[in-house]
Amino acid sequence: MFWLSSIDQTAPALPAAWLIATQAQPANLPERSELRRSLARKLLARQFDLAEAAVEIGHEPAGRPLILRPRGSGLHLSLATRAGLVAIALAHRPVGIDVEQVALVSEPPLAMLHPDEQRWLESLSSPARPEAFAQLWSAKEAYVKALGTGFACAPESFSVQLDGADRFAVSDERNSRRANGVIRLTKNGGHEAMAAAFVTLD
Repeated sequence: MFWLSSIDQTAPALPAAWLIATQAQPANLPERSELRRSLARKLLARQFDLAEAAVEIGHEPAGRPLILRPRGSGLHLSLATRAGLVAIALAHRPVGIDVEQVALVSEPPLAMLHPDEQRWLESLSSPARPEAFAQLWSAKEAYVKALGTGFACAPESFSVQLDGADRFAVSDERNSRRANGVIRLTKNGGHEAMAAAFVTLD
């Protein structure tokens, strides 16, 4: 697994994730979507050594992005944008990536979490909770993106456990699934703290 930070970098092998800090401030969902898709087209063109016009990104009905061109790549794509930070993941298996801003001024919405996650967050000191919640939520979003369901799979129906370093484990009894992923703390173009999570599924 490779973490990269520039659109000019190509991955020596897959899976790989790019965290690209921009100065962009998209005001709404269409602007965020266009930002991540435009960067993804440029990145995939460079990765495949193609002209940007030869790359086309579509999406499934539930919203998961697809590489329409070049045809037959067999690769899976995931995209995310938050506060000017664009995340792009590419893998040979279903993949999910997400980024979340560390919100220092608000208490985490515990009711949206699995009971095990609630207990874990409540066991932390108040100053530690915003970063822990951002890591936890980015991992949950990355997982449901890899599933292709989004939060049609309720966030409280499965649990994420952080290992205290850079890895996490997902336990999803409803879907009879377990998965492992990685987390990274970074900054966006405005230097705000961000949590990014990446996961692939068998």
